Amino acid sequence: MASRNHEVSMVKENGGGGNNLKGLSKEMRHGRTAHNMSSSSLRKKSDLTLVSKVCSGHVRNVLVNLQEVILGTKLSILFPAIPLAIVAEGYGFGRSWVFVLSLLGLTPLAERVSFLTEQVAFYTGPAVGALLNATCGNATELIIAIFALSHNKIALVKYSLLGSIISNLLLVLGTSLFIGGLANLSQEQKYDRKQADMNLLMLFVALLCHLLPLLFHYVGASAADTGDSSLQLSRAASIVMVIAYCAYLVFQLWTHRQLFEAQNEDDEEGGSDSEAVIGFWSGFTWLVGMTMTIALLSEYVVQTIEDASDSWGLSVSFLSIILLPIFGNATEHAAAIIFGFKNKLDISLGVSLGSSTQISMFVVPLCVIVAWIMGIKMDLNFNLLETASLSLAITITAFALQDGTSHYMKGLVLILCYIVIGACFFVQRTPPSILLVLVSVR
Repeated sequence: MASRNHEVSMVKENGGGGNNLKGLSKEMRHGRTAHNMSSSSLRKKSDLTLVSKVCSGHVRNVLVNLQEVILGTKLSILFPAIPLAIVAEGYGFGRSWVFVLSLLGLTPLAERVSFLTEQVAFYTGPAVGALLNATCGNATELIIAIFALSHNKIALVKYSLLGSIISNLLLVLGTSLFIGGLANLSQEQKYDRKQADMNLLMLFVALLCHLLPLLFHYVGASAADTGDSSLQLSRAASIVMVIAYCAYLVFQLWTHRQLFEAQNEDDEEGGSDSEAVIGFWSGFTWLVGMTMTIALLSEYVVQTIEDASDSWGLSVSFLSIILLPIFGNATEHAAAIIFGFKNKLDISLGVSLGSSTQISMFVVPLCVIVAWIMGIKMDLNFNLLETASLSLAITITAFALQDGTSHYMKGLVLILCYIVIGACFFVQRTPPSILLVLVSVR
């Protein structure tokens, strides 16, 4: 207890300014997203007994920060992949090695960004903190997409974002329902349908915005007219989607936050995140550093994915739709299993559906708008096979969640559907260069 009190005093000394952090934290829980709660499941308590004995205050604060940020996650074992990826790129090692090491390095960074965002939110107040937590949940996917856009690799952007949505809906959610069903065979698993229905409604809006530009290619008079119409519609739809997502945030975090409070009550049982563990400026500095590191590794991934595709004999579509999201969603996947095992399906649904909603209604349209600003012609047409896969994933998930109860068979069906979709892109042998050209010229 003494060491914990000493830790809190160090946090206040490091930027807390004497705020009532615990009271603010309780209010902040209404603004926390399921993505932050999923990251919480991968954190571990830090023993500051030895650190508290350091005499120098500055050295002590540095050690506290290192222990909380670097060693405060169960994924810390993957941090060595970051310098290894940098060394491999600098000394010209195999490009496929750079690709793999970069993916491994991005996994703990995604979880740490969520942790640091929440730490900063302790000091900014519930309103700003809620917005930070809600908009930074998929920072890794957004950064990878922006770097791919800067290299004019539009197909890679579309594939990676599509893969994240499908992975969250089928693999992450399916695993949580499957493990939860097996671990709780003796009791009926229930969840609140209200938040699931709201997320699925947003996903169907996103699906509509993807389907209409695709249909232009089957009803248009000429290829040129069709391409221009699809692009204009995509840009208009993207603006509408961002507005809809902002309205969704107001709905979730303020006007109807009681619909999402069940998952917050479950999270409060542990009480592990009742107060900040690092100061505001420390958290902000670490957040900037982590974001820059994600940007560096994202650039490595974008530059080496085609080399990895050639080296392994796998298509770029398979690597982007299947492999990238598995690493990028590792935090959500692990958390979904944990919460499903504990029979906390409201959190599992919040993790998978919430992340899918954020990508489809915010990250994807934002990429279209950013590409528009950069003078790149990116639309919402993800091609027939990809759009059909997205449509089936959303529809199957909606049917699986329609009755408010769950069992392991539902999870198994979702996992099997994901395997079939993965096999589809595995056997797809369209050359990467042709794919990139076809999407870029539209």
